[in-house]
Amino acid sequence: MKHVNPADLAKPRGFSHAVVAEGTVVALAGQIGWDVNAKLVSTEFAAQFRQALLNLVIALEASGGGPEHLISLRIYVTNKKQYLAATKEIGEHYRSIIGKFYPAMALVQVADLLEDGALVEIEGMAVLP
Repeated sequence: MKHVNPADLAKPRGFSHAVVAEGTVVALAGQIGWDVNAKLVSTEFAAQFRQALLNLVIALEASGGGPEHLISLRIYVTNKKQYLAATKEIGEHYRSIIGKFYPAMALVQVADLLEDGALVEIEGMAVLP
């Protein structure tokens, strides 16, 4: 796996501009901050973010991979201000669950998510060697 950060683009902080990898592709469905009983773990953004990341990693591990195989993440939020207000906690959760590995990422604010009360949904793509 190779992270690509071209000199012609500003150096990214917390993500890679591109990732090149060869192997088996794993598409990870959007995960929200709910537990095994499909109940949201909290009404707080950072707690939902943490659980959504955990759920994503659980799905990835069931597919035979781990966080180091992630090549991209798309993070959908219902409120950009809530995301920005929680960036310290989000960063701590990210590093404790994913590590210091930063795939290509996008953050998208949406009007709403399908599940009532969900504040964040994270989907990803991984490549297993």
